[in-house]
Amino acid sequence: MKIYKYPSKSAQKKIATIENRETGFKKKEYNAVARILEDIKKHGDPAIIKYANRYDSPGMTIDSLKVTKEEIDAASKQVDKDFLHALDNAVARVRSFHKQQQSKSWITTDKSGSILGQLVNPVDGAGIYVPGGRSGRTPLVSSVLMGAIPAKIAGVKRMVMVTPPTRQGSVNPFLLAAAARVGIDEIYKIGSAWAIAALAYGTDTIGKVDVVAGPGNIYVTLAKKILAGRVGIDMIAGPSEIFIIADQSADSEYLAADLLSQAEHDPLASAILVTNSMSTARTVNQAIDRQIIKLSRQEIARQSLKNFGALLVVPDIATAMTIANKIAPEHLELQVDNPFAHIGKIRNAGALFLGKYTPEAVGDYIAGPNHVLPTAGTARFSSALSVSHFTKKTSLIHYSKAAFDRDARDIICLAKTEGLDAHANSIEIRTRE
Repeated sequence: MKIYKYPSKSAQKKIATIENRETGFKKKEYNAVARILEDIKKHGDPAIIKYANRYDSPGMTIDSLKVTKEEIDAASKQVDKDFLHALDNAVARVRSFHKQQQSKSWITTDKSGSILGQLVNPVDGAGIYVPGGRSGRTPLVSSVLMGAIPAKIAGVKRMVMVTPPTRQGSVNPFLLAAAARVGIDEIYKIGSAWAIAALAYGTDTIGKVDVVAGPGNIYVTLAKKILAGRVGIDMIAGPSEIFIIADQSADSEYLAADLLSQAEHDPLASAILVTNSMSTARTVNQAIDRQIIKLSRQEIARQSLKNFGALLVVPDIATAMTIANKIAPEHLELQVDNPFAHIGKIRNAGALFLGKYTPEAVGDYIAGPNHVLPTAGTARFSSALSVSHFTKKTSLIHYSKAAFDRDARDIICLAKTEGLDAHANSIEIRTRE
């Protein structure tokens, strides 16, 4: 990777390239997804099976679309004890963290007799999308936990999991074991845009839900974008990002490993190291060269680092913080001496990882916070997937006669200012009593 001194024209150009990397959608892709959604809306189950047969499992039928209880029960017997131990540990940590996010209904009153409040209720149904993971060969178990656990804590009664099947029409047992651990028993063997459409519109076999959450490929992301409004969504996620701020106290091998942990995701993924030490930048570069040749996804990582990776050397850590807030990264690591002293300087980041023993990967799996995070600078205004994504809030209002008399004149004034005579009359008519 090239090392840039900041500030400089070359460094600023590189940052601009990373910020403006192509994370949008081509018109051809948008139109293709729109056609799929319309097909599912009009034809339901037959259209789902058509796409499932064409792209996933040639033998899939309506009758085999839903995962059976027998399949779920068998899955726990097919996975090893070490996995179940790790799974239970992760479930406990993620559940404990998300329980802190629960919000309650509240009501206030005043002397005039007005009663105001907010009712917090879960949505009736949530859809959890779990990517296929190389046709089921690499089961993305963590996606099951991160989607289902906050929904369960929110109080959602019906949770539906959808995930692409293997060519043989099965679902990886590790995914089914994870689903069982978090209380999901309604699972369908479908993926991509047609799965999102089924959750949003509903079919004879799959009842529609109120919110859809979970990561996916460009077709999944586009389907969520198009259907947002008909169904609630968590966010429009882009390629993964990591931004590391490090000083001379950081371990270069650790830094290199953490940069590569995100670069291997996608050629569009971004991996940035900002340090006030030129020697750190150089040794990290050397460590990347040593480590990357051992990766099974090294070509993807190389492309990512070449196009959207950067090693920036800045005058001081304060400058690094400024750059981080401008980019608003998905994952931000502080591998500096006394990282807690810098927390207050960070305003824009999806998740903040503090210290040399807190790589981004601990957040992916077991720390507790959700790993579904805002990307592409959206951490400036949005947050991680949470319990609140699966709730809705209803305002509660009651006025006594005394409270009404207190505010009537002001309401009439504001309504008439806006030219809404009927609004004003609905107040005036009550003042004539």
